[in-house]
Amino acid sequence: MTVLLLCYISPLRAQGTRQDYQRAEAMKEAMDGKMYHAPGSFHWLEGEEMFWYVKQTPKGKEFMLVDAAKRSKKAAFDQERLAKALSAATGQEVAPYKLPFSRITFADKGRELGFEHGGKVWSMSLRSYKLQEKGPAERRENGYWGGGRDELGNKPVPSPDSQWVAFIKNYNVYIRPAGDEKQKEEHQLSFDGSKGEYYSSYISWSPDSEKLATNKVRQGQERLIYLLESSPEDQLQPKLHTRNYLKPGDALPQKSPQLFLVNKKQQVRVDPAPFNPGEQYSLSNPAWRKDGRAFTLEYNQRGHQAYKVLEVDAVTGKVKELIKEESKTFIDYSSKKYRHDVADGKEIIWASERDGWNHLYLYDGETGKVKHQITKGEWVVRGVLHVDEEARRIVFAGSGREKGQDPYLIQYYKVNFDGSGLTPLTTEHANHAATLSPDHKYFVDAYSRIDAPQVAVLRRASDGKSLMEVERADATDLFKAGWKAPEVFTAKARDGQTDIWGIIIRPSNFDPAKKYPIIEYIYAGPHSSFVPKTFDSDFRYRFLHELAELGFIVVQLDGMGTSNRSKAFHDVCWQNLKDAGFPDRIGWIKAAAQKYPYMDTARVGIFGNSAGGQSSAGALLFHPEFYKVAVSSSGCHDNRMDKIWWNEQWMGKIGPHYAASSNVENAHKLQGKLMLILGEMDDNVDPASSLQLVNALIKANKNFDFLMVPGMGHSLGGDYGEHKRRDFFVRHLLGVEPPEWQGQQPAVPES
Repeated sequence: MTVLLLCYISPLRAQGTRQDYQRAEAMKEAMDGKMYHAPGSFHWLEGEEMFWYVKQTPKGKEFMLVDAAKRSKKAAFDQERLAKALSAATGQEVAPYKLPFSRITFADKGRELGFEHGGKVWSMSLRSYKLQEKGPAERRENGYWGGGRDELGNKPVPSPDSQWVAFIKNYNVYIRPAGDEKQKEEHQLSFDGSKGEYYSSYISWSPDSEKLATNKVRQGQERLIYLLESSPEDQLQPKLHTRNYLKPGDALPQKSPQLFLVNKKQQVRVDPAPFNPGEQYSLSNPAWRKDGRAFTLEYNQRGHQAYKVLEVDAVTGKVKELIKEESKTFIDYSSKKYRHDVADGKEIIWASERDGWNHLYLYDGETGKVKHQITKGEWVVRGVLHVDEEARRIVFAGSGREKGQDPYLIQYYKVNFDGSGLTPLTTEHANHAATLSPDHKYFVDAYSRIDAPQVAVLRRASDGKSLMEVERADATDLFKAGWKAPEVFTAKARDGQTDIWGIIIRPSNFDPAKKYPIIEYIYAGPHSSFVPKTFDSDFRYRFLHELAELGFIVVQLDGMGTSNRSKAFHDVCWQNLKDAGFPDRIGWIKAAAQKYPYMDTARVGIFGNSAGGQSSAGALLFHPEFYKVAVSSSGCHDNRMDKIWWNEQWMGKIGPHYAASSNVENAHKLQGKLMLILGEMDDNVDPASSLQLVNALIKANKNFDFLMVPGMGHSLGGDYGEHKRRDFFVRHLLGVEPPEWQGQQPAVPES
């Protein structure tokens, strides 16, 4: 039905009509589940050279099992027999290719299958297909992301030799012999703990059970935000909710490491100076060397311009600096930090952007000096897959090394510790994702591009040789439904040299003789890059195709200030989040319109969510000469109002630059048409951030639209907000009145 609908409507050339809205809805259905044989993930069996995965086929969801050693593939189990047994056990009809679970486990060397359904754990013999209920499934609590850790909330910690238990009592460190604590003698090891400055209950024992370490914590502050749930489902009256939500500039806990000798019942002083109390952003838990000679900690300085790895001697308490990373802008600790201690710390593999690109370095673990740089060049290491200490070899992901390719496409490589022998393990011009086997002999490589469907192959990890094709995606039905792959487009950045990469999405009934308004979907968060690089029809950009069906050209690109390129490319965001890559974005869109005259740069809209909400509203404040219409949802419109970690990572310590990037402070500059969307229960970005922008716009006598959705959290607005967003762009970019909503009665004219 979907295919017929799209084909029937496609000859129509209108924009913003009811038929366009219907086609947009049909596109949603057309893209849902129409790509076959493209698994999303692969799962190796522990201790076996086998892995399983789930794929969508014309029949439905199918579970597959691959034997890497035999290079063979088969169904993981008989889904019809399982469905029949599960239907009988639960009294509810279960369809064999719509099984109500997506994760399975294997036991008894693959002869027993496990899964969860209906809040219960089930086990099935793959010989007899006899089904057993094993008990209730473990409840997984989704804790609030910003809740932090209760440093006094950990359970007593037993020693490795099971002779002792360490715990916190009255804010101090105690130990007692293992066993019934009521009959055993307690030994107090510290005496200066108090409510305001206490010892952490996350205690680390040395491997020989002779020493223990923890941090002493001076409390930071608590900051509560308040969320008023206006329309709860279980009662008439509103509910008030609170969240602990630290913001930039708030006082953080300050920690100092503490060392105790168990046999002597003695505390050894550790100099707190190297850990810079008062200037800490964070200090990690002590991590012991395997031989018990020392423990290490990682120190992140407030402002994120200094990061250190420090080692504390387990006998003397003397502190040694192993690694000191410094930057004039920021250290991207939240997404690029990598450390691997070789041979119990004799050497350290460390990731750094110190030469302008993210690369690996080898340190001497005794002296703290760099032995040499392992990888180098105008490309970036994206992650380490495996370190083989015996062979002194690293398998890692990188991007930007292969000339002529999109610099964001991930490839896999191996390199020796000394930097020699750098060899590609994947070579296809695509974005690769590797899943390594537990014995490190194989990896499954699933690769695709946004314009090339996925291929999954089994490779040998030593040299990347393809051993068997696991799956090859089939997108035939997707294309038959009228879907068209986006076009990859590049243009120069503001510096006139760097390539900016993005995509162009056209409606399925595209007519090059017409003029199309342009809508940019923006997310410029510095923590990553965001333009899709894989062939995927899921929600992540499906709604962009739906929006294009209304009569727009929709674009998405990664401007300067985002990640996964050079350090200089990334640094554009530093203390300047309002930049959001706009000079690159505007130049890119103008270059695309010069090549494609049907793109109308006089009618440009923009929308985004969260940090994209900040940027989309900022487009009308800081670049109204180009952007004319914006829809902003869940925006962090003033970085002082948002979560501490994300904003201080890029903006550093509080200063006047925060106000300079604030949409609230610059609300009086608004030009163009703006819609704000907000969920009243957003605990990711404080809703007050959007409401303060509303307040500032009202005070500046600015005309704008505002939608608050009761009960909604951090979101683009849900289905209702999506419909309002589409109508807003149709009305203000196409210049036509959107069609009446289904079921809505036309207004009766006054007599």
